[in-house]
This record gives sequence, structure tokens and C-alpha cells, in this order.
Amino acid sequence: MTTIQEILHTKGHEVWSVTPTATVFQALELLADKRIGAVLVVESERPVGIFSERDYARKVVLEDRTARETTVADVMTSNPVCIRPEQTIDEAMALMTAKRFRHLPVIQSDRLVGLVSIGDVVKAKISEQTFAIQQLENYITS
Repeated sequence: MTTIQEILHTKGHEVWSVTPTATVFQALELLADKRIGAVLVVESERPVGIFSERDYARKVVLEDRTARETTVADVMTSNPVCIRPEQTIDEAMALMTAKRFRHLPVIQSDRLVGLVSIGDVVKAKISEQTFAIQQLENYITS
């Protein structure tokens, strides 16, 4: 069973983040520059929220706020659910499905060590299943 640590080993541990006092415009610039859909909101090296394109659409645009004047703290999804590196991709999928979100900060010993997306988890799951299928095919044909 693939773990979150294995995903981070392949993907890398880099996490793009902003502070709660950053403006929504600054966060959107980072999202566009890095070609990502969400950014972690970090204060004192701890995740306090996640800001996504969905937060922008629902909490800025639809509420007629301005991106240059609104802080990330005003519109972020607070208190993100986190996962540990030793947990499995199945546990990550279950969390993401039950809670209806697409990103999980990865915490080890109270330290942020990465961020995984639903895309990362699905890619790992497909790889895991492809390997199992190949092993079964080899067994059957040998």
C-alpha cells in the first residue's frame, strides 16, 4: 500500500504558501505563477488555512469583494485537516471524499513537510493498480 511519504518522495516536499495577512491578489498571483489551484496559509510555520481558486470564486467574486483589498484570512478555509506521512493513499482518499476537499497538508512531528492534492493521490492509486494488474497478468501467463 502506497503511503503519503512515497508520494512526497516522488513529488517533492516543496509547499507554496502565503501568510494570513497577504492579499487575495497576492495569493492569486502565486497560484497563477506556480500553476496550482490552492496555496497553504501558514503562520509561525503552521498551516492555519488553505486558499483556493474556489475560495476566490465563492468568497470574493460572488460577495463583490476586491482581491487587492481583501486579506487571505478573510476568505481562506480555516483549520485544514492534515495527514501524516505514514498514512496510506486510501486513507487520504477517504478523508478527501468525506470532507469534500482536494488538498491535504502533511504534518510530521508538528512540522509541515508537504502538501498532497487529490491529483497526486489518484496518480499514485492508478500506479499502484497498474502494478497489481501487471503482476496478475505475469502470474497468469507464466
